[in-house]
Amino acid sequence: MATTNLSNYDKTIIPNAKNFRFGIVVSEWNPEITENLYSGAKQTFLDNGVLNENMIRWDVPGSFELIFGCKKMIETQKLDAIIAIGNVIQGETKHFDFVCEGVTQGIKDLNIKYDIPVIFCVLTDNTLQQSIDRSGGIHGNKGVECAIAAIKMAALREF
Repeated sequence: MATTNLSNYDKTIIPNAKNFRFGIVVSEWNPEITENLYSGAKQTFLDNGVLNENMIRWDVPGSFELIFGCKKMIETQKLDAIIAIGNVIQGETKHFDFVCEGVTQGIKDLNIKYDIPVIFCVLTDNTLQQSIDRSGGIHGNKGVECAIAAIKMAALREF
């Protein structure tokens, strides 16, 4: 995970996003983290010319469900890219490993199967504090970074 401020980017090198449509699938688990990530992504889209009506948000119960939510969004919406927003914090059992691996592989599989980029915005931290630090805290907001990635990948699709 990055140890610098994730929110810093050079706006002059970001492609024009005015005509792009983005999906954002948000896990309801750990909402104090996922809502901050969503806010960072949405504000970054707006700051880079994306119209509010060109952002579609769907909520899913947890990070594992992000895969199905993104798949259905790809199949039913006309979009240029999707961001999958979630948060998994290490606990006392191996559940953390299974969820992280499943979500990572599932989102990778969507990127292989479909022609719509799915951006991985799932914080997989050891502690709640690490998640706070990366969702608007001392390390910025990973949602910002993922929105920039989504814009760049949407522009790449046009080639």
